[in-house]
Amino acid sequence: MIDTLRTVIQANGLIVAFLIVGLAVWLSYWASRRFTRGRIHGSAIAILLGLLAAYAAGLATGGSRGVADIGLLAGIGLMGGGMMRDFGIVSTAFGVQLSELRQAGVVGVVSILAGVLVSFIAGALIALAFGYTDAESITTIGAGAVTYIVGPVTGTAIGASSDVIALAVAAGVVKSILVMVGTPLVARHIGLNNPQSAMVFGGLMGTTSGVAGGLAATDPRLVPYGAMTATFYTGVGCLLGPSVLYFIVRALV
Repeated sequence: MIDTLRTVIQANGLIVAFLIVGLAVWLSYWASRRFTRGRIHGSAIAILLGLLAAYAAGLATGGSRGVADIGLLAGIGLMGGGMMRDFGIVSTAFGVQLSELRQAGVVGVVSILAGVLVSFIAGALIALAFGYTDAESITTIGAGAVTYIVGPVTGTAIGASSDVIALAVAAGVVKSILVMVGTPLVARHIGLNNPQSAMVFGGLMGTTSGVAGGLAATDPRLVPYGAMTATFYTGVGCLLGPSVLYFIVRALV
């Protein structure tokens, strides 16, 4: 019975991966509602669970591919690979209309560019402070400070090591959680109470899950406006990270 079940699981690895990830996401969103009242978005909890699972699997197996090194969970290696990730990013970008960005005006566009550059510079300086001196590592960690999506996209494109890409993801997750938790606390002080300010806020912060979660805890009516510019922010980061920003870092270091 057990051998038959093992054979079926190994033969349908990708389906099992979708099942496991679906259960993890469901559990994460339940925990978000039950224990944080939505202040920490379910996606951030899911990412943390994934990182913890990968760390535990690495200790148990001595491998370098996280839970994919466990035979029964090998399908997660395909589901979490670059192909699926890039498809998700491209499909998200196709759902955005440039006409919607015009609603934010020049201020919205400037906020997106400023948000990407400020986050990247902060992440790059932290990378330098911790002893990273090569352009690939500095750029990848800086891109991770932009968002946890921009980090791995940039790192994969420029050939950064898997360890550095993992740090970039971690940096993006920390930023996302801080934005989620901090938004309701500072909203009143920064005038975050109307669609225009929400669009500017989304452009400056950029992490879509963090902005959506933070605005949902502040005023659910503001979520679509902040998420709109935050989505463009991610696209701009993915465009600039492995190209313009990388070449600038290479020229400097």
